[in-house]
Amino acid sequence: MAGLQENSYIYRAFPALTHSSFRWFWGGQIISLVGTWTQNIGQVWLVLQLTNSPFLLGLVSAMQFIPTMLFSLQAGAWIDRLPKRNVLIVTQSIFMVLAFTLAILVGTGAIQYWMLITMAFILGIANTFDIPARQAFIIELVGREHLANGIALNSAIFNGARLIGPAIAGIIMGFWGPMWCFLINGFSFIGVLGILIFVQAIPHGEGIMPKHKSLKGDIFDGLSYIRRTPRILVIMIMMGFLSAIAMNFNVLVPVLAKIDLQEEALGYGLLMSSLGFGALVGALTVAIRSAEGPQPRLLLVGAFGLGIFNIIVGLQNTYFSSALFLVFLGWSMIVFSASANSLIQIAVDGPYRGRVMSAYNLVFGGMIPVGSLYAGTLSDFWGAKVTFVISGILTSIFMLGIVFLLRHLRKGEHHENSGYV
Repeated sequence: MAGLQENSYIYRAFPALTHSSFRWFWGGQIISLVGTWTQNIGQVWLVLQLTNSPFLLGLVSAMQFIPTMLFSLQAGAWIDRLPKRNVLIVTQSIFMVLAFTLAILVGTGAIQYWMLITMAFILGIANTFDIPARQAFIIELVGREHLANGIALNSAIFNGARLIGPAIAGIIMGFWGPMWCFLINGFSFIGVLGILIFVQAIPHGEGIMPKHKSLKGDIFDGLSYIRRTPRILVIMIMMGFLSAIAMNFNVLVPVLAKIDLQEEALGYGLLMSSLGFGALVGALTVAIRSAEGPQPRLLLVGAFGLGIFNIIVGLQNTYFSSALFLVFLGWSMIVFSASANSLIQIAVDGPYRGRVMSAYNLVFGGMIPVGSLYAGTLSDFWGAKVTFVISGILTSIFMLGIVFLLRHLRKGEHHENSGYV
Protein backbone atom coordinates (compact mmCIF):
# COMPACT_ATOMS: atom_id res chain seq x y z
CA MET A 1 0.00 0.00 0.00
CA ALA A 2 1.85 3.04 -1.26
CA GLY A 3 -0.06 5.55 0.88
CA LEU A 4 0.83 3.64 4.02
CA GLN A 5 4.51 3.40 3.10
CA GLU A 6 4.64 7.07 2.18
CA ASN A 7 3.47 8.04 5.65
CA SER A 8 6.80 7.82 7.47
CA TYR A 9 5.29 7.99 10.97
CA ILE A 10 2.88 5.09 10.41
CA TYR A 11 5.62 3.08 8.70
CA ARG A 12 7.99 3.61 11.63
CA ALA A 13 5.35 2.96 14.28
CA PHE A 14 3.53 0.02 12.61
CA PRO A 15 5.82 -1.53 9.97
CA ALA A 16 3.88 -4.82 10.03
CA LEU A 17 1.00 -3.04 8.27
CA THR A 18 3.12 -2.62 5.15
CA HIS A 19 2.55 -6.35 4.44
CA SER A 20 -0.72 -6.81 2.53
CA SER A 21 -1.23 -10.37 3.83
CA PHE A 22 -1.03 -9.15 7.40
CA ARG A 23 -3.43 -6.26 6.69
CA TRP A 24 -6.06 -8.67 5.33
CA PHE A 25 -5.66 -11.06 8.26
CA TRP A 26 -5.59 -8.17 10.72
CA GLY A 27 -8.78 -6.64 9.29
CA GLY A 28 -10.63 -9.97 9.42
CA GLN A 29 -9.55 -10.51 13.01
CA ILE A 30 -10.95 -7.11 14.00
CA ILE A 31 -14.46 -8.20 12.99
CA SER A 32 -14.11 -11.70 14.40
CA LEU A 33 -12.72 -10.60 17.76
CA VAL A 34 -15.48 -8.04 18.27
CA GLY A 35 -17.90 -10.91 17.77
CA THR A 36 -15.94 -13.11 20.17
CA TRP A 37 -16.00 -10.51 22.92
CA THR A 38 -19.71 -9.93 22.31
CA GLN A 39 -20.28 -13.66 22.87
CA ASN A 40 -18.02 -13.75 25.94
CA ILE A 41 -19.98 -11.00 27.63
CA GLY A 42 -23.31 -12.54 26.65
CA GLN A 43 -22.26 -15.92 28.01
CA VAL A 44 -21.06 -14.52 31.34
CA TRP A 45 -24.29 -12.59 31.87
CA LEU A 46 -26.38 -15.59 30.81
CA VAL A 47 -24.66 -17.77 33.43
CA LEU A 48 -25.38 -15.20 36.13
CA GLN A 49 -29.01 -14.97 34.99
CA LEU A 50 -29.39 -18.76 35.15
CA THR A 51 -27.53 -19.34 38.43
CA ASN A 52 -26.83 -16.02 40.23
CA SER A 53 -23.66 -17.74 41.52
CA PRO A 54 -20.10 -16.36 41.21
CA PHE A 55 -18.78 -19.89 41.87
CA LEU A 56 -20.77 -21.43 38.99
CA LEU A 57 -19.63 -18.56 36.77
CA GLY A 58 -16.05 -19.35 37.72
CA LEU A 59 -16.72 -23.03 36.94
CA VAL A 60 -17.82 -22.21 33.36
CA SER A 61 -14.68 -20.15 32.86
CA ALA A 62 -12.59 -22.96 34.32
CA MET A 63 -14.17 -25.55 31.99
CA GLN A 64 -13.30 -23.37 29.01
CA PHE A 65 -9.62 -23.43 29.95
CA ILE A 66 -9.21 -26.94 31.39
CA PRO A 67 -8.44 -28.31 27.88
CA THR A 68 -5.52 -25.89 27.76
CA MET A 69 -4.14 -27.53 30.90
CA LEU A 70 -4.69 -31.02 29.53
CA PHE A 71 -3.77 -30.74 25.85
CA SER A 72 -1.54 -27.68 25.26
CA LEU A 73 1.73 -29.57 25.02
CA GLN A 74 0.28 -32.16 22.63
CA ALA A 75 -1.28 -29.35 20.57
CA GLY A 76 2.08 -27.60 20.29
CA ALA A 77 3.78 -30.71 18.93
CA TRP A 78 1.06 -31.11 16.29
CA ILE A 79 1.15 -27.41 15.36
CA ASP A 80 4.88 -27.70 14.62
CA ARG A 81 4.07 -30.61 12.27
CA LEU A 82 1.11 -29.04 10.41
CA PRO A 83 0.54 -25.96 8.21
CA LYS A 84 -0.61 -23.21 10.60
CA ARG A 85 -3.18 -21.95 8.08
CA ASN A 86 -4.96 -25.34 7.95
CA VAL A 87 -5.10 -25.56 11.74
CA LEU A 88 -6.71 -22.11 11.89
CA ILE A 89 -9.32 -22.94 9.25
CA VAL A 90 -10.46 -25.94 11.30
CA THR A 91 -10.53 -24.12 14.65
CA GLN A 92 -12.31 -21.03 13.30
CA SER A 93 -14.96 -23.29 11.72
CA ILE A 94 -15.56 -24.95 15.10
CA PHE A 95 -15.98 -21.54 16.75
CA MET A 96 -18.57 -20.57 14.16
CA VAL A 97 -20.62 -23.75 14.67
CA LEU A 98 -20.55 -23.34 18.47
CA ALA A 99 -21.72 -19.72 18.25
CA PHE A 100 -24.68 -20.57 16.01
CA THR A 101 -25.59 -23.52 18.25
CA LEU A 102 -25.65 -21.29 21.33
CA ALA A 103 -27.82 -18.77 19.50
CA ILE A 104 -30.35 -21.47 18.61
CA LEU A 105 -30.44 -22.89 22.14
CA VAL A 106 -30.95 -19.48 23.75
CA GLY A 107 -33.43 -18.34 21.11
CA THR A 108 -35.61 -21.43 21.58
CA GLY A 109 -35.40 -21.27 25.38
CA ALA A 110 -33.77 -24.69 25.55
CA ILE A 111 -30.50 -23.49 27.11
CA GLN A 112 -29.48 -25.02 30.45
CA TYR A 113 -26.42 -24.59 32.63
CA TRP A 114 -24.97 -28.02 31.78
CA MET A 115 -25.08 -27.11 28.09
CA LEU A 116 -22.97 -24.02 28.75
CA ILE A 117 -20.47 -26.15 30.67
CA THR A 118 -20.26 -28.66 27.80
CA MET A 119 -19.89 -26.07 25.08
CA ALA A 120 -17.29 -24.16 27.11
CA PHE A 121 -15.20 -27.35 27.24
CA ILE A 122 -15.49 -27.88 23.45
CA LEU A 123 -14.59 -24.25 22.86
CA GLY A 124 -11.58 -24.74 25.12
CA ILE A 125 -10.34 -27.69 23.06
CA ALA A 126 -10.50 -25.64 19.86
CA ASN A 127 -8.80 -22.69 21.56
CA THR A 128 -5.96 -24.94 22.71
CA PHE A 129 -4.98 -25.36 19.06
CA ASP A 130 -6.16 -21.98 17.73
CA ILE A 131 -4.29 -19.58 20.01
CA PRO A 132 -0.72 -20.90 19.58
CA ALA A 133 -1.32 -21.58 15.87
CA ARG A 134 -2.53 -18.00 15.37
CA GLN A 135 0.47 -16.62 17.24
CA ALA A 136 2.88 -18.82 15.28
CA PHE A 137 1.15 -17.84 12.00
CA ILE A 138 2.06 -14.15 12.34
CA ILE A 139 5.64 -14.71 11.19
CA GLU A 140 4.23 -16.13 7.93
CA LEU A 141 2.48 -12.78 7.35
CA VAL A 142 5.17 -10.27 8.37
CA GLY A 143 8.46 -12.18 8.39
CA ARG A 144 10.99 -12.12 11.21
CA GLU A 145 11.95 -8.45 10.81
CA HIS A 146 8.52 -7.11 11.79
CA LEU A 147 7.43 -9.98 14.03
CA ALA A 148 7.38 -8.03 17.31
CA ASN A 149 5.32 -5.26 15.74
CA GLY A 150 2.91 -7.77 14.20
CA ILE A 151 2.42 -9.46 17.57
CA ALA A 152 1.78 -6.12 19.26
CA LEU A 153 -0.69 -5.05 16.58
CA ASN A 154 -2.48 -8.38 16.90
CA SER A 155 -2.73 -7.71 20.62
CA ALA A 156 -4.03 -4.22 19.84
CA ILE A 157 -6.99 -5.49 17.82
CA PHE A 158 -7.74 -8.13 20.46
CA ASN A 159 -7.98 -5.36 23.02
CA GLY A 160 -9.74 -2.96 20.70
CA ALA A 161 -12.35 -5.70 20.46
CA ARG A 162 -12.26 -5.95 24.27
CA LEU A 163 -13.27 -2.27 24.27
CA ILE A 164 -15.97 -2.40 21.58
CA GLY A 165 -17.41 -5.90 22.10
CA PRO A 166 -18.57 -5.50 25.72
CA ALA A 167 -20.26 -2.16 24.96
CA ILE A 168 -22.07 -3.71 21.98
CA ALA A 169 -23.01 -6.75 24.09
CA GLY A 170 -24.35 -4.56 26.90
CA ILE A 171 -26.59 -2.65 24.49
CA ILE A 172 -27.73 -5.79 22.68
CA MET A 173 -28.56 -7.64 25.91
CA GLY A 174 -30.34 -4.59 27.30
CA PHE A 175 -32.67 -4.38 24.30
CA TRP A 176 -32.86 -7.84 22.71
CA GLY A 177 -31.21 -10.40 24.98
CA PRO A 178 -28.05 -12.53 24.78
CA MET A 179 -29.12 -14.67 21.80
CA TRP A 180 -28.06 -11.92 19.41
CA CYS A 181 -24.57 -11.81 20.96
CA PHE A 182 -24.02 -15.43 19.90
CA LEU A 183 -25.58 -14.90 16.47
CA ILE A 184 -23.36 -11.91 15.70
CA ASN A 185 -20.29 -13.91 16.69
CA GLY A 186 -21.25 -16.78 14.40
CA PHE A 187 -21.53 -14.50 11.35
CA SER A 188 -18.22 -12.79 12.19
CA PHE A 189 -16.24 -15.95 11.33
CA ILE A 190 -17.38 -16.10 7.70
CA GLY A 191 -15.03 -13.36 6.52
CA VAL A 192 -12.12 -14.72 8.56
CA LEU A 193 -12.40 -18.14 6.92
CA GLY A 194 -12.36 -16.57 3.47
CA ILE A 195 -9.23 -14.56 4.30
CA LEU A 196 -7.43 -17.60 5.70
CA ILE A 197 -8.12 -19.54 2.51
CA PHE A 198 -6.82 -16.88 0.11
CA VAL A 199 -4.18 -14.88 2.04
CA GLN A 200 -0.60 -15.31 0.81
CA ALA A 201 2.24 -16.16 3.21
CA ILE A 202 5.74 -14.72 2.79
CA PRO A 203 9.11 -16.52 3.11
CA HIS A 204 10.39 -16.46 6.70
CA GLY A 205 13.00 -19.20 6.94
CA GLU A 206 10.93 -21.57 9.09
CA GLY A 207 9.35 -24.75 7.83
CA ILE A 208 7.16 -27.50 9.23
CA MET A 209 9.02 -29.69 11.69
CA PRO A 210 9.91 -33.09 10.20
CA LYS A 211 8.14 -36.03 11.79
CA HIS A 212 11.29 -37.81 12.94
CA LYS A 213 10.25 -38.26 16.57
CA SER A 214 7.26 -39.55 18.47
CA LEU A 215 4.74 -37.01 19.71
CA LYS A 216 5.96 -37.63 23.26
CA GLY A 217 9.55 -37.09 22.18
CA ASP A 218 8.63 -33.79 20.51
CA ILE A 219 6.88 -32.63 23.68
CA PHE A 220 9.85 -33.39 25.92
CA ASP A 221 12.22 -31.83 23.42
CA GLY A 222 10.18 -28.61 23.54
CA LEU A 223 10.09 -28.58 27.34
CA SER A 224 13.83 -29.18 27.49
CA TYR A 225 14.36 -26.26 25.12
CA ILE A 226 12.36 -23.95 27.41
CA ARG A 227 14.25 -25.14 30.49
CA ARG A 228 17.63 -24.39 28.96
CA THR A 229 16.56 -20.97 27.60
CA PRO A 230 16.51 -18.71 30.69
CA ARG A 231 14.85 -15.66 29.15
CA ILE A 232 11.89 -17.80 28.05
CA LEU A 233 11.69 -19.77 31.31
CA VAL A 234 11.55 -16.68 33.56
CA ILE A 235 8.77 -15.11 31.47
CA MET A 236 6.81 -18.39 31.56
CA ILE A 237 7.01 -18.46 35.37
CA MET A 238 5.80 -14.87 35.59
CA MET A 239 2.94 -15.52 33.17
CA GLY A 240 1.75 -18.62 35.03
CA PHE A 241 1.50 -16.86 38.39
CA LEU A 242 0.00 -13.59 37.15
CA SER A 243 -2.52 -15.41 34.97
CA ALA A 244 -3.79 -17.39 37.98
CA ILE A 245 -3.81 -14.55 40.51
CA ALA A 246 -3.84 -11.12 38.85
CA MET A 247 -5.92 -11.43 35.66
CA ASN A 248 -9.25 -13.01 36.68
CA PHE A 249 -11.33 -10.21 35.21
CA ASN A 250 -13.92 -12.44 33.49
CA VAL A 251 -14.98 -13.56 36.97
CA LEU A 252 -14.31 -10.50 39.12
CA VAL A 253 -15.68 -7.70 36.93
CA PRO A 254 -19.19 -9.18 36.44
CA VAL A 255 -19.38 -9.94 40.18
CA LEU A 256 -18.18 -6.40 40.95
CA ALA A 257 -20.84 -4.98 38.62
CA LYS A 258 -23.83 -7.13 39.58
CA ILE A 259 -23.28 -7.79 43.28
CA ASP A 260 -20.93 -5.12 44.68
CA LEU A 261 -22.06 -2.15 42.56
CA GLN A 262 -25.66 -3.33 41.87
CA GLU A 263 -25.42 -2.63 38.12
CA GLU A 264 -27.36 -4.18 35.26
CA ALA A 265 -26.10 -5.59 31.94
CA LEU A 266 -25.24 -2.21 30.39
CA GLY A 267 -23.24 -1.15 33.46
CA TYR A 268 -21.32 -4.42 33.36
CA GLY A 269 -20.61 -4.05 29.65
CA LEU A 270 -19.24 -0.54 30.16
CA LEU A 271 -16.98 -1.69 33.01
CA MET A 272 -15.53 -4.32 30.69
CA SER A 273 -15.13 -1.64 28.04
CA SER A 274 -13.14 0.46 30.52
CA LEU A 275 -10.83 -2.50 31.02
CA GLY A 276 -10.71 -2.92 27.24
CA PHE A 277 -9.89 0.75 26.62
CA GLY A 278 -6.90 0.52 28.93
CA ALA A 279 -5.88 -2.73 27.25
CA LEU A 280 -6.07 -1.12 23.80
CA VAL A 281 -3.89 1.80 24.90
CA GLY A 282 -1.46 -0.69 26.44
CA ALA A 283 -1.28 -2.71 23.22
CA LEU A 284 -0.62 0.42 21.17
CA THR A 285 2.06 1.41 23.67
CA VAL A 286 3.83 -1.90 23.13
CA ALA A 287 3.29 -1.74 19.34
CA ILE A 288 4.87 1.70 19.01
CA ARG A 289 7.75 0.87 21.32
CA SER A 290 8.36 -2.48 19.57
CA ALA A 291 9.34 -0.66 16.36
CA GLU A 292 12.53 0.32 18.25
CA GLY A 293 13.24 -3.29 19.25
CA PRO A 294 12.41 -5.52 22.25
CA GLN A 295 11.39 -3.68 25.43
CA PRO A 296 12.05 -5.94 28.47
CA ARG A 297 11.41 -3.12 30.95
CA LEU A 298 7.79 -2.85 29.80
CA LEU A 299 7.31 -6.44 30.98
CA LEU A 300 8.18 -5.49 34.57
CA VAL A 301 6.22 -2.22 34.43
CA GLY A 302 3.08 -4.07 33.36
CA ALA A 303 3.53 -6.79 35.98
CA PHE A 304 3.95 -4.34 38.86
CA GLY A 305 1.01 -2.33 37.50
CA LEU A 306 -1.18 -5.43 37.79
CA GLY A 307 -0.36 -5.67 41.48
CA ILE A 308 -0.84 -1.98 42.25
CA PHE A 309 -4.05 -1.41 40.29
CA ASN A 310 -5.72 -4.62 41.49
CA ILE A 311 -5.38 -3.19 44.98
CA ILE A 312 -6.64 0.25 43.94
CA VAL A 313 -9.70 -1.12 42.09
CA GLY A 314 -10.60 -3.16 45.17
CA LEU A 315 -10.56 -0.04 47.34
CA GLN A 316 -13.05 1.93 45.21
CA ASN A 317 -16.65 2.52 46.32
CA THR A 318 -18.23 4.16 43.27
CA TYR A 319 -19.00 3.00 39.75
CA PHE A 320 -17.08 5.87 38.12
CA SER A 321 -13.89 5.38 40.13
CA SER A 322 -14.03 1.62 39.56
CA ALA A 323 -14.34 2.17 35.81
CA LEU A 324 -11.49 4.71 35.86
CA PHE A 325 -8.98 2.44 37.57
CA LEU A 326 -10.03 -0.56 35.48
CA VAL A 327 -8.57 1.44 32.58
CA PHE A 328 -5.17 1.43 34.30
CA LEU A 329 -5.56 -2.23 35.19
CA GLY A 330 -6.30 -3.08 31.55
CA TRP A 331 -3.26 -1.09 30.43
CA SER A 332 -1.01 -2.98 32.86
CA MET A 333 -2.41 -6.36 31.82
CA ILE A 334 -1.66 -5.89 28.13
CA VAL A 335 1.67 -4.15 28.55
CA PHE A 336 2.73 -7.23 30.50
CA SER A 337 1.17 -9.95 28.34
CA ALA A 338 1.98 -8.39 24.94
CA SER A 339 5.58 -7.77 26.05
CA ALA A 340 5.82 -11.37 27.26
CA ASN A 341 4.50 -12.73 23.96
CA SER A 342 6.85 -10.57 21.88
CA LEU A 343 9.95 -11.32 23.95
CA ILE A 344 9.31 -15.06 23.82
CA GLN A 345 8.67 -15.14 20.05
CA ILE A 346 11.80 -13.11 19.37
CA ALA A 347 13.88 -15.43 21.55
CA VAL A 348 12.51 -18.77 20.27
CA ASP A 349 14.18 -20.80 17.51
CA GLY A 350 11.85 -21.47 14.56
CA PRO A 351 11.47 -25.27 14.83
CA TYR A 352 10.25 -24.88 18.42
CA ARG A 353 7.81 -22.01 17.80
CA GLY A 354 4.58 -24.02 17.95
CA ARG A 355 5.62 -25.95 21.06
CA VAL A 356 6.90 -22.89 22.89
CA MET A 357 3.76 -20.88 22.10
CA SER A 358 1.61 -23.81 23.24
CA ALA A 359 3.57 -23.90 26.51
CA TYR A 360 2.99 -20.14 26.73
CA ASN A 361 -0.72 -20.77 26.14
CA LEU A 362 -0.58 -23.42 28.88
CA VAL A 363 0.82 -21.08 31.52
CA PHE A 364 -1.40 -18.21 30.30
CA GLY A 365 -4.73 -19.87 29.56
CA GLY A 366 -4.10 -23.14 31.40
CA MET A 367 -3.84 -21.35 34.73
CA ILE A 368 -7.16 -19.60 34.18
CA PRO A 369 -9.20 -22.54 35.58
CA VAL A 370 -7.14 -22.30 38.77
CA GLY A 371 -7.55 -18.53 38.81
CA SER A 372 -11.27 -18.69 38.01
CA LEU A 373 -11.95 -21.08 40.89
CA TYR A 374 -9.68 -19.02 43.16
CA ALA A 375 -11.46 -15.76 42.26
CA GLY A 376 -14.95 -17.27 42.26
CA THR A 377 -14.46 -18.92 45.67
CA LEU A 378 -12.99 -15.82 47.31
CA SER A 379 -15.75 -13.67 45.78
CA ASP A 380 -18.40 -16.00 47.20
CA PHE A 381 -16.96 -15.45 50.70
CA TRP A 382 -15.79 -11.83 50.67
CA GLY A 383 -16.94 -10.21 47.43
CA ALA A 384 -15.04 -8.97 44.37
CA LYS A 385 -13.50 -5.92 46.06
CA VAL A 386 -11.65 -7.91 48.72
CA THR A 387 -10.55 -10.44 46.08
CA PHE A 388 -9.08 -7.63 43.97
CA VAL A 389 -7.08 -6.39 46.98
CA ILE A 390 -5.81 -9.86 47.95
CA SER A 391 -4.79 -10.53 44.33
CA GLY A 392 -2.92 -7.25 44.11
CA ILE A 393 -1.00 -7.90 47.33
CA LEU A 394 -0.01 -11.41 46.24
CA THR A 395 1.09 -10.13 42.83
CA SER A 396 3.22 -7.35 44.30
CA ILE A 397 4.98 -9.73 46.68
CA PHE A 398 5.62 -12.21 43.85
CA MET A 399 7.08 -9.52 41.58
CA LEU A 400 9.44 -8.32 44.31
CA GLY A 401 10.66 -11.90 44.50
CA ILE A 402 11.11 -12.00 40.70
CA VAL A 403 13.17 -8.80 40.74
CA PHE A 404 15.36 -10.23 43.50
CA LEU A 405 15.78 -13.43 41.45
CA LEU A 406 16.72 -11.54 38.29
CA ARG A 407 19.32 -9.47 40.14
CA HIS A 408 20.78 -12.65 41.63
CA LEU A 409 20.94 -14.30 38.21
CA ARG A 410 22.57 -11.27 36.62
CA LYS A 411 25.24 -11.12 39.31
CA GLY A 412 26.24 -14.63 38.32
CA GLU A 413 26.91 -13.53 34.74
CA HIS A 414 30.26 -12.11 33.59
CA HIS A 415 28.89 -10.10 30.70
CA GLU A 416 26.30 -7.40 30.29
CA ASN A 417 23.76 -9.34 28.20
CA SER A 418 22.88 -12.17 30.54
CA GLY A 419 20.01 -13.54 28.43
CA TYR A 420 17.41 -12.85 31.12
CA VAL A 421 14.51 -10.44 31.12
